[in-house]
Amino acid sequence: MIIAAPVRIAVMGAGLIGKRHAEHVVATPGAELFCIIDPMPAGGSVAAALGAPWFKSFADMLAKGRPDAIIVATPNQLHVEHGLACIEAGLPVLVEKPLADDLAGATRLVDAAAARGVPLLTGHHRRHNPLMRQARAWIDEGRLGQLLAVHGFCWFFKPDDYFNVGWRRLKGAGPVMLNLIHDVDCLRMLCGEVESVQALESNAVRGNEVEETCALLLKFRNGALGTITVSDAVAAPWSWELTAGENPAYPHMHEPCYMLGGTRGSLSVPDLRLISHVGAPGWMRPMQAEFAKAEPADPLRRQIEQLCRVVSLGEAPLVSGRDGLETLRVILAVKEAAATGKSVKVASPAA
Repeated sequence: MIIAAPVRIAVMGAGLIGKRHAEHVVATPGAELFCIIDPMPAGGSVAAALGAPWFKSFADMLAKGRPDAIIVATPNQLHVEHGLACIEAGLPVLVEKPLADDLAGATRLVDAAAARGVPLLTGHHRRHNPLMRQARAWIDEGRLGQLLAVHGFCWFFKPDDYFNVGWRRLKGAGPVMLNLIHDVDCLRMLCGEVESVQALESNAVRGNEVEETCALLLKFRNGALGTITVSDAVAAPWSWELTAGENPAYPHMHEPCYMLGGTRGSLSVPDLRLISHVGAPGWMRPMQAEFAKAEPADPLRRQIEQLCRVVSLGEAPLVSGRDGLETLRVILAVKEAAATGKSVKVASPAA
């Protein structure tokens, strides 16, 4: 990455993910932490620890100066308000997932950015992981043939004290919106757009308002069919956090969490094992396995690096606001399908 001057990036929101973003900005050559924006005293503590200025509001920051870009990592319900403020100020902005908590808000963000010509990125950071990019490359090369089936696991156990925070027990705070949204985005990257969904939800263990388990059936526009199950009450190693090794906070279990099958072969991700027949396909013919090598890299760091290139070099966002909108469209269809017991058609991205 050749950038003449450091890209000055402000981070709005000093919670867990905001703090991680800020730390990655500090650690990334070619980037500079312009400030932390957060109204709470914790924002001042994060800023002080990283040697950056602290502002309690976006307006306070603008009164003192302008960064080159902003990362919005505030609570979900504030993403639209804060994202629109950045766009109105003409500042390239990366909004954490979900882009918004409803389609209307996400559409407003995407349309406003397009109208102003301001880059809008969505924080679906897994797309920056070399493991995902290698899997997509094998699919593009035809190594799987025609993609027909996919299954995703998102199983993990959140301890009881996680739910001591009240909002985590309420509707909208469950693993579908908080966790599964990443997996849906990954499968959109690997398999293409989703045409329709069916879903079932359960809260059989904790009995909170929010779901703890969800099973869904996906029909992709290319004809492939997929299933995903998500649960934050299952003691298991099959989730991206535990299998990809991208976040040192989680144990690395060296297991797959996605399985994709096609007419020429099948691929498990993130271990990147491709299994195919020796010679012509046939269920009685011997099979062989090969593994791809992908250089390990922190996708949050790569996301910062790409944001710098978007600002300085005019590179197109790898995960655009439109990508965030379309993934949110699928997730909200999942919630509707679970609530109604009906198959829900996902509107076309062009609609």
